[in-house]
This record gives sequence, C-alpha cells and structure tokens, in this order.
Amino acid sequence: MSSLATITAEELAALIAERDALAGALRMATTERDLALERLRALQRQLFAAKSEARGTDQKDLFLNEAEALAPTAQTRPAEIDDEDSTLVSGHQRKKRGRKPLDPALPRDIVRHELPESERVCAHDGHALVEIGAEVSEQMHVIPEQVRVLQHHRIKYACPCCDLSLKVAPTPARIIPRGLLTEEAQAWVITGKYQFGMPLYRTAALLRRFGGDIVSNTLASGVVRIGLAVQPVINLLRDHLLDSDLIYGDETTVQVLKEPGRKAQTKSYMWAQMNGTGPPVRLFAYAPGRGAVHAQKLYAGIRRGATLVTDGYQVYDGIAQDQGLTHLGCWVHARRPLIKAEEAIPKAARSPGQLATRIIKLIGKLYRAEALATGWAPQRRMRLRQRYSAAVVKQIEQLLLAHLHAVAPSSLLGEALHYLHNQWPKLIRFLNNGTWPLDSNPVENAIRPFVVGRRSWLFADTVGGANASANLYSLIETAKANNVEPYRYLLALFKKLPLAQTADDYEALLPWNIALPSS
Repeated sequence: MSSLATITAEELAALIAERDALAGALRMATTERDLALERLRALQRQLFAAKSEARGTDQKDLFLNEAEALAPTAQTRPAEIDDEDSTLVSGHQRKKRGRKPLDPALPRDIVRHELPESERVCAHDGHALVEIGAEVSEQMHVIPEQVRVLQHHRIKYACPCCDLSLKVAPTPARIIPRGLLTEEAQAWVITGKYQFGMPLYRTAALLRRFGGDIVSNTLASGVVRIGLAVQPVINLLRDHLLDSDLIYGDETTVQVLKEPGRKAQTKSYMWAQMNGTGPPVRLFAYAPGRGAVHAQKLYAGIRRGATLVTDGYQVYDGIAQDQGLTHLGCWVHARRPLIKAEEAIPKAARSPGQLATRIIKLIGKLYRAEALATGWAPQRRMRLRQRYSAAVVKQIEQLLLAHLHAVAPSSLLGEALHYLHNQWPKLIRFLNNGTWPLDSNPVENAIRPFVVGRRSWLFADTVGGANASANLYSLIETAKANNVEPYRYLLALFKKLPLAQTADDYEALLPWNIALPSS
C-alpha cells in the first residue's frame, strides 16, 4: 500500500507562487496575442477593406427619437422642389427620368437635315411641302486640342532721309520673358497638372499627338518659373488668410528628390491652410519638416484672438498658445480611432453595446444635430447646441471617464479613448459659439486634390519645384473656392501680372477681384 506524499508549508507556498507566476505569464501572453490579432485585423482592413467612414442609416433615428422638440413646426418652410424637374406622385415628389440637358451656355452649331427635293411633295394631292418647323436633338461635340504657333513680328521703322532714326515696336510684357509657350498654353499645362493631376511627361506626350514637340523638362522649367513669379499674389493671399477670424490647418507628406543635405527618401511636408471667414483662401506651403519651427513661420502674423481648427498634432497647441488663439479640436479625428477599434472586433463578437460603437453613435448624434442646423443663424444654432448637443457631449464624457482606465492603453480602444481624453478640452469648445465648426474636414477636403495629384506625379524634383507647386496649388484651389474657373483665372493672371506695379495692382489680381476675359 503506497503512502501519500507530503510536502512542507514552504514547498506548498513555493508551488502556489509558481502557479500564480505561470497564470500571470499566461494572462500576459493571452493579452499580447489578443492585441497582436487586433492590430493584424486592423492592418488587413486598412489594406483591403473600404475606406469610407460613413455609418449606417440607423443613426438617423437615434437623433430623431430623442429630439421631438426639434421637429419642424407649422411655421417651418418646407424644402423647395423644382416643379419642372419633378412629378407629383401620391405621398412624395418623383424626379423626372432622362438624361440631363446640355448646358445652354455652350455655343450651338446648327446642322440642318433636309429632305431631298424629290421627297418634298404631298403624297395625296401632289402639292409642294413647306417647312413648318424642326425636331431638335442635341449631342455634345468635342474639338481636340489644336497646337498653333504665334509668330510675333516687331515692326522696325527708320527715317527714309537719314540713318540716324531707327525704332522697333517694344516686346509685350510677359510672365516669362522669351518663354516658348504662350500664356494660354502655360495655363493649360498648369491646370492639367495641378487641377487634373496629369504629370508633365503625359502632357508632353499629348502635345506630340498634335504636333507640339516639347520635352517635359521644358514644360517643368516654365512651371517652376511661373510658380515663383506669382509669389506677390501668394503673399497677399496669406495676408488675407492670417487676418481671418477662423483658420483651419493641416499637413501631408511630399517627397523631394534633390534637397541639399537630405536623402531622396526623406519625408518632407506640404502644409495646408484655409480660412472660414471672408473671401475664401486656400494656401499650400512646402517645408522640409513637420516641426514647430516651420509652423511658426506659417502662422507668424496671425491675428490674436482668432480661432484655429486642427487635428490633434501637438505643434498646433504651441501655435495657439503663443499667438493667443482659440484652439478647436476635430471630432472626425476623434472618431477615426474608435471606428478602427470597432472594426478590429470580429463580426461575430460585435454588438450595439460595444463601447466604441456607443461612442460612435453619440458622435453621430452631434453631426445629425449640425445637419439639422445647416443654414441657421449662429444664435439659433447656439441654442440647439446648448439644448441638445451639450447633453450628448455629457454622455460621451461619462462613458469616457468610466472606461478610460479599464481598457488596456496599448489596445486600439485604449488608444482611441486616450486620444479622445487628451483632445477633450478642444473638442467641447464648439458648444460656446454657434459659428465654430465641429471638425477640420474643410481643410482635409482642400488638401485632397494635392493628395490625389501626388499619386500621379509621385514626387517633386527640387525644392524650387516643390515651392512652385505649393504656389500653383494655392492659386487653383483658391480660384475654385471663389467659384472662378481656374484656367480663366490663371490666363488673366499671367497676362496682367507683368504689368502690376503698385499694391493696388496686385490686389486687383486676387481671384475675387480680377476681371476675367470673356470666354
């Protein structure tokens, strides 16, 4: 008969300690595994899933169910509907089907289709048919680019009686003296690259199709020279921007191959700024880095007391503090890491009760309220924010504080909560003013054409090229923001800029002041 093994109290304590250590190590390994799987799912989604941040339509009801007091009243005017483009159907207004008519402002060339003389006879009594009208249909006709050469003849004059008087007609002032391309051609090349994202080598290939045999290096040289020549206009735009009450800021990467003292693979940055008051201004500026020294140069001279709207990049905190600005945060940037955390959860484990989902839905209520207040006076929007949005913000804050330290800080949800917590004072400032926005989406939309174009031209060759690109993007995006067609604006600017001498002359060249040539 075997005897039971006995251990001492010290051995038992050692075994218990070893068990607890192994259990702790297992918990740590399990946590690390879960975090690694979470990040793997997030990376897979970033690579392969749709990039849209749009949420489901069920968010709309969340706002309406809790805000009956905000429903339209008998005094609220219904939305206006164009009767010509719609048909009244029981219960709603149905838009007419069919393709959109061509722009009536386009020039029309009439092509007549007539019956042969032999067929213009009545089949019943033999009388000649007379014209009573026409059935009209329209097609869009496109004339491909035409390349022509403008040959300038500067006429020379001399006295027929002596050899002492000789005069030659002066050379017209041009934005690029002795340049190979006309102002019309330069405007076409620049809008092709900076408005439509077409690299210069493709523009050169397109020109060759129509007989314009110009290498891309020649085009690039002209673009850089013009980009530097428009600097006085850029300076005026910056003055207007820095004098605005509301300014947005953002930045994105750009690669410059030939920058002194730096490798070609080094990241450089394109900083974007835009205003929210006054004539619209969109400005881009190249900088070799993203540090505070570059931001200080861009925001030097900003009006004290203005409002700055940015994402959570810390450099902007210093700018706001040094310049005495009211700094607003961005709810879109606060929501993105929450969406990332939500999407990293396996679909089978997702539920409406997930913390990330609950906060996302509450943020959706804020935006639903802002959508309802579109077009309202600031005072009325302010009342809405005080009555409704402030309560929603309070719910978000309660969830944040209740779970901030209960979630692993290194998890996606933990990172999202800590970002939200760090940005909280800036995020809730919109409640104090009916004109302040919830996010920095406008400047992200303004910077998007640069990001889209970067996919095509990939990099800037030199620092001068990067600065020229920043200036030309600024002109085109500012023109678009002022509802001015960029090609027409650039054409007028290139022709009038060489003639400008005074401050008033340059002020007249800004997109909202310039007199455009008739199209």
